[in-house]
Amino acid sequence: MGSAERPRLCVFRSLRYIYAQLIDDQKGNILLAVSDRGLTGSKIEKAKEVGKLLAQKAAEQKIREIVFDRAGYKYHGRVKALAEGAREGGLKF
Repeated sequence: MGSAERPRLCVFRSLRYIYAQLIDDQKGNILLAVSDRGLTGSKIEKAKEVGKLLAQKAAEQKIREIVFDRAGYKYHGRVKALAEGAREGGLKF
């Protein structure tokens, strides 16, 4: 469960795109959302870039720690790349 201090990072991936949201479950609010629409490169590269963008936007809102919700997807491929990008950007899981 995510909170305002430690929101939940929810990942959704379709065949084409990957989306990530930071959610405060206590209030039911989406704090911020990022997708790979408009980015170029391979799917793995775009997923990693989404993680970095998410971490950058979270830092602007003074969010440092999160709970990772992979939504049932295996921690592999694009989901793993997104998580690694978020960690490189400074988020702590």
